[in-house]
Amino acid sequence: MAHIAEWIASDAGRHAEAEPIYQLGLSAVEQAEDHTLAGNLAGSLAYQFSNTGRAHDGLALARAALDEAGADAPPRARALFLDRVAWAHTKAGGRAHAQHAMRALGEAAETLAEDSAGTESPAWLYWVDAGEPQVMEARVHTELRRPLRAVPLLRDVLGRYDATHTRELALYLSWLAVAYTDANEPGEAAATAARVVSLSADVASERTAERVRVVLARLAEYAEVPEVRVVLDSAT
Repeated sequence: MAHIAEWIASDAGRHAEAEPIYQLGLSAVEQAEDHTLAGNLAGSLAYQFSNTGRAHDGLALARAALDEAGADAPPRARALFLDRVAWAHTKAGGRAHAQHAMRALGEAAETLAEDSAGTESPAWLYWVDAGEPQVMEARVHTELRRPLRAVPLLRDVLGRYDATHTRELALYLSWLAVAYTDANEPGEAAATAARVVSLSADVASERTAERVRVVLARLAEYAEVPEVRVVLDSAT
């Protein structure tokens, strides 16, 4: 329950309220000696830190979450925690962190490959599938300004993504739009950004709203392109 509550608070942009709820959840799982769930809660808080300007705190906590879960955690869980380590390194910035991020992504993919029909995983890991490391890898490449790697990955994932998952679809498209701007493809970026804006209008999420702002700011670099101008004016 604490995990659900903190996720809602964090997604609503109420980060100061989310943090003590994380702590409440961690206290509960530590008493229950559920190390995998403790790793998930700690990793979730690390993810919030990484996304809100506390990159080094996020990295330290993401690593601690992976250690807390231990080598015996289900493959899906370890893959998820490794993805969060990769994201934390990416947000920390710098060449060395970029190398560590790519290494963590590779370990996440290898770990998830160990998952099988006979492997038991907690029910809350239902959403971690083969596409998740691919999405994270694409996001990392986008943040590192490597569009030639990011665009094919995102297009592949989005081509088979469930369109009813509006919030996640808007988020993933936002990274694709940014990757297109980095690839000097303003027309594709504008078309993708228009979808992001449209989808986000129906989602009560500060996270998606922030991504819209990021996309529009990047798109403004091509404001003289007619297709881009239409999207910017419409969003305004």
